[in-house]
Amino acid sequence: MQFNEFYNERTGLTVGIKKVLFSESTPYQKVEVLETDTWGNMMTIDGMVMLSEKDEFVYHEMIAHPAMFAHPEPKRVLIIGGGDGGTAREVMRHPAVTHVDMVEIDEAVVRASKQFLPEVGAFDDPRLHVHYEDGIRFVEQVTDPYDVIIIDGSDPVGPAVALFSESFYRNCRKALSGQGVLTAQTESPWVGSYHPAIRNLFSLLKETFEVSEMYLAFIPLYPAGMWSLAFTSRGIHPHDPDVSERVEKGTMRMGSALRYYNRDIHHAAFALPGFVRDILE
Repeated sequence: MQFNEFYNERTGLTVGIKKVLFSESTPYQKVEVLETDTWGNMMTIDGMVMLSEKDEFVYHEMIAHPAMFAHPEPKRVLIIGGGDGGTAREVMRHPAVTHVDMVEIDEAVVRASKQFLPEVGAFDDPRLHVHYEDGIRFVEQVTDPYDVIIIDGSDPVGPAVALFSESFYRNCRKALSGQGVLTAQTESPWVGSYHPAIRNLFSLLKETFEVSEMYLAFIPLYPAGMWSLAFTSRGIHPHDPDVSERVEKGTMRMGSALRYYNRDIHHAAFALPGFVRDILE
């Protein structure tokens, strides 16, 4: 049995499947967990790979740590999406964190992750508070600001479409504290159909935040392997000397818990190939 995810006509990803562990059509999407022959258990939503046990650390470390180290004292963190729990796990490696709100629209994602991807999440940590509701609406109603906001959503289809909208990011900016930092996943630069969404989003971020930068990570099971992410803030730049010092000390403290992110990756990730820069221009 095989799983196929096509990102352009008949071009895409093929993964060998041993068996289907979980499959549920919810009011929002179809959630599945598949046992693969190479990548461990793998979660898909509406036929798109979200994570596998073997490579999930790349995405979760890279969406979390650039923001967390950028902020001088990230106490309060908001994660939109992230129902598998991996982003929250990485966020809570930071000792300054006292409160994490994770807003996941679909309870089935969390339930499937707890049962079939138990090593990914850190749901027992008392600092983590899970809310099953619409993240867009949640951000609109924030009264106590967050130091870091992480947009850990899926591709801009279905319930995740609004996570790429102007009004959503303006509300996110209002929900950030004075030194607030935000990161988000922003699709694969290799997939031409996503170029308009990438270009529009980074144009919007440039207008909305004082600092906005794209950075890259390499995730084997995501379309074409190269993935882009956004770093935005109300003034902190990822290459500020204070940030570099925090990255240096923090990655040494975390040691082998980090398997992808390190001091050199933090700086190198923001170096963009020419064809990626061309997308933004």
